[in-house]
Amino acid sequence: MYRTHTNGELRINAVDKEVVLSGWVQKVRDKGFMIWVDLRDRYGITQLIFDEERTSKEVMQAASELSREYVIRVTGTVIERESKNPQLPTGDIEILVKELTVLNRSKTPPFTIEDETDGGEDLRMKYRYLDIRRTPIRENLILRHQVSMEVRNYLSQKDFIEVETPYLIKSTPEGARDFVVPSRMNKGQFYALPQSPQTFKQLLMVGGMDKYFQIVRCFRDEDLRADRQPEFTQIDCEMAFVTQEDILNTFEGLTKHLLKAIKGVEVSEFPRMTYEDAMRLYGNDKPDIRFGMQFGELNEAAKHRDFNVFNQAELIIGIAVPNGNSFSRKEIDALINWVKRPQVGAMGMVYVRCNEDGTFKSSVDKFYQEEDFAKWAEITGAKPNDLILILSGDTHKVRPQMSALRMHLGAQLGLRKKDEFAPLWVVDFPLLEWDEETGRYYAMHHPFTAPKAESIQLLESNPGAVKANAYDLVLNGNEIGGGSIRIHDKETQSEIFKFLGFSPEEARKQFGFLMDAFEFGSPPHGGIAFGLDRLAAILGGQESIRDFIAFPKNNAGRDVMIDAPAPLDEEQLKELNLNLQIDEADSSIPRH
Repeated sequence: MYRTHTNGELRINAVDKEVVLSGWVQKVRDKGFMIWVDLRDRYGITQLIFDEERTSKEVMQAASELSREYVIRVTGTVIERESKNPQLPTGDIEILVKELTVLNRSKTPPFTIEDETDGGEDLRMKYRYLDIRRTPIRENLILRHQVSMEVRNYLSQKDFIEVETPYLIKSTPEGARDFVVPSRMNKGQFYALPQSPQTFKQLLMVGGMDKYFQIVRCFRDEDLRADRQPEFTQIDCEMAFVTQEDILNTFEGLTKHLLKAIKGVEVSEFPRMTYEDAMRLYGNDKPDIRFGMQFGELNEAAKHRDFNVFNQAELIIGIAVPNGNSFSRKEIDALINWVKRPQVGAMGMVYVRCNEDGTFKSSVDKFYQEEDFAKWAEITGAKPNDLILILSGDTHKVRPQMSALRMHLGAQLGLRKKDEFAPLWVVDFPLLEWDEETGRYYAMHHPFTAPKAESIQLLESNPGAVKANAYDLVLNGNEIGGGSIRIHDKETQSEIFKFLGFSPEEARKQFGFLMDAFEFGSPPHGGIAFGLDRLAAILGGQESIRDFIAFPKNNAGRDVMIDAPAPLDEEQLKELNLNLQIDEADSSIPRH
């Protein structure tokens, strides 16, 4: 028997009980005549004691040779600790060891297996199996499991059916790049790994499944950042015979349930905001509404003076920083340098101090009067002792710049509280977005999104004004879910494909199966997909998803632990009917 109890289980009522424990050595404190060992497993830590007066010489000798991360089994008696540790659930007791077996020795780990480790991110990812032993990572993975179970239970109780869809599918031209898989049996042909189960879940609605969900792996070959991985997990859902209102109500319910079950937080309000208002007031389509600092547009109040920076700008935006007048000039200069960084890209920043006595002091005093600053304060909602910060430039640049500054200040001022949750629906997205490089429109979400009935007539005359029957669920400034009502008739779908630049032949080749299905009685349907990795991270009080994935990739899309991706040998390439062409710059990289 390896254990009768876990290392997080025993309490004071177990005193005098003989137990068997197993786990990893967290720490050894050797006083010669007495040795204490912290024994760790997934469930917690129990202190072991070896005492030369009560422990045999052989066991004392074995204990003196223990080191961090040795795997051991002990048999002993539960006794009350003389010096209790209130920080540990097991802190009232310890185990007086009678028998000790070393199950496996360990090399010295490359970083300490503790909550506050000395290991950098790259080192921890290389030895991820050691990193998982640390409490924060273990708890993150347990939280992710709890979220998954709550989702499954909630949706099952609402009559949703979990259905698996294929991983080997057909490559499509829309969206991010596909990961492709060569077919050995079909020479020169390839599968793609799914970016989402989109068309399959629509086909399930045609098949009459009515309510579908799946916790599913998805794959996108795109540039990475902290909240993006080449493979990720979606909570994918679809419903038939529903309107947008039905879907929003259903998944508000799921979100409320998760916040209550996982965090013990009750949220009653799910405000709704149009995409247009989100961009105008916050500069992005996933605003964090836990704090204010809404944008005030200052064009009318700031132009037509002698300040050419504003006169030449397409848009002038200000925000009021609460109690920001307390910022020193050094702190303001630091913010100016922050917005000038290449990642933000602003040319500069204007500021106005709102003094307690109602007067103003600004970096552009010589161009403007007190009544101008008073108007700016009115527009931005600034109060005495606030600080107005102003950026200007092209609309499509200055909004994201101010959005970045607002979020930076929110974090700096402690306004983005990780234990506070503020959900928001963003609705009425544009159906299409214009791409300057290619000179054409693309679907903002995907080509299966239904246009709003009242704006579809604008498709030919003013495509950018066509609104989509689409919605995103935002939580604390992060998009956690997005979806739409789908097109469910062949004629409308053909028209959208045509507008997106597909010839009838191309549309038939790529999506003929879906168009055919629409001719056999497709019901009105729609759905949503939540990002499980991101949702778990936010519920865990973090924004990066990496520590909520057991074995993540790095920013280059590599798994540094198993060293993947890696070249294939020549025989494998021949078997897959791939021509081996050696790159002169790197002969280790096979290309086809």
